[in-house]
Amino acid sequence: MHSRSARAIRLVALIEAFKGVLAVAAASGLLLLLHKDLRTVAEHLVHHLHLNPAAHEPQVFIDFAAHLQDGRLALLSAGAAAYALVRFTEAYGLFRERAWAEWLGALSGAIYLPFEVLALVRHMHWLDVVTLAANLTVVGVMVRALWLRRRAAAPGLPLRVN
Repeated sequence: MHSRSARAIRLVALIEAFKGVLAVAAASGLLLLLHKDLRTVAEHLVHHLHLNPAAHEPQVFIDFAAHLQDGRLALLSAGAAAYALVRFTEAYGLFRERAWAEWLGALSGAIYLPFEVLALVRHMHWLDVVTLAANLTVVGVMVRALWLRRRAAAPGLPLRVN
């Protein structure tokens, strides 16, 4: 594989591993909230962030926390752990230059693209633009890697497809 492509793939692998670490932290944090009074925790968080608890968004957050049961917290934690496992697996495969990991990276990145475009259509925000650009870059890196892999497997393929 070309050294520039290999470096780009390794960078994506590091990003995926970092996302896995964040997911493990989230899963652990959710487990720490088991058997706690989540309404009180949410109220303290709103107060700590200097938000108005009477405003709509903080109140929605507090109400959500008040109705969150231990079973749902455990399920959310398990979901975050499963997400982390997928991210770590993808990172490992990308570091080892495995085709399946490139496919996983391309597909898992592409699945978010319609939602990111929809978010931009509804409300243009710089963070949405950056997220879309980053995701398009990751998908492009993975597709290019798969294309280069295919060309290496079949050297007679033309350079351009018209």
